[in-house]
Amino acid sequence: MRVSTQALLVLLCAAAPSSGCKEKPVDGPSEDRTLEKLRLEVERVNQGGAPSAPPGTPTDPHAQLADLAAAQDADAVKTLVLASRQPVRVDTLELQPTGLESMHSLRGAGKVALTTSDLFVRVKFEARNTGTKAVDVPLSAAKLVDAEGQEYPIPRDAQAVGGTRKLDHTWEPGQSESLDLVFEVPLAAVTPGLVLVFPSRGGQDTRLPLQ
Repeated sequence: MRVSTQALLVLLCAAAPSSGCKEKPVDGPSEDRTLEKLRLEVERVNQGGAPSAPPGTPTDPHAQLADLAAAQDADAVKTLVLASRQPVRVDTLELQPTGLESMHSLRGAGKVALTTSDLFVRVKFEARNTGTKAVDVPLSAAKLVDAEGQEYPIPRDAQAVGGTRKLDHTWEPGQSESLDLVFEVPLAAVTPGLVLVFPSRGGQDTRLPLQ
C-alpha cells in the first residue's frame, strides 16, 4: 500500500500537540524543510519501511502480538535449512528428520491459535521402530539446546496446537509414524549450534544438530 505525502501529513498532525499543527502551510524555509522530510518519509514507507511513530510513543507488547497475529497470513511459516538429515536412534526407534520450520503464530483445529513474540520451532520426523521387540520412547522429554547451553523443553500448549498430540506410547516392531515436535525459543536461539536432544534413560543422550 502506497502512502501519499498529504495522508502522511494528516497522520503527523493528528499525533502532534493541538497547538502545533495547522492545515495552512507557512511560507519560508521552515515549510521547505517540513515538506522535504515528509517527501523522504513517504519514499521510505513506499519502499517497505514502517511509518515513524511520534517521539515518546510507548511500546505496547499486546499491540506487538496483535501485529504478529495480523501478519501471519503473509508470513506464517518460514522453512529453515536442517544442519543434518541423517537419522538418529533412540533405543530401536529410528528418527529421520524431514523438516524444520519457524513461525510466530500456531493454528490448530477451528479457531484455536497461539502467538508469541519469540519463535515457535517445529521439527518434523518420520519415526520407525527398527527393532524386533516393542519399545517405549518418551519423546515428550525432548528439548532444544542452543549454542549457549540454554534448554527449551516442549511446551504442552504449543505442542497440542501445532504438533503431534500423543508422543509417548509403545512402538511395535516395524511401526512407523510421522511426528511434529514444537518448541518455543527466543529469536537469538535459532543460530548455528542449535541441537535437539532426546534424553536417554541410561547411557548417552541422542543429539540431532538442527542449525
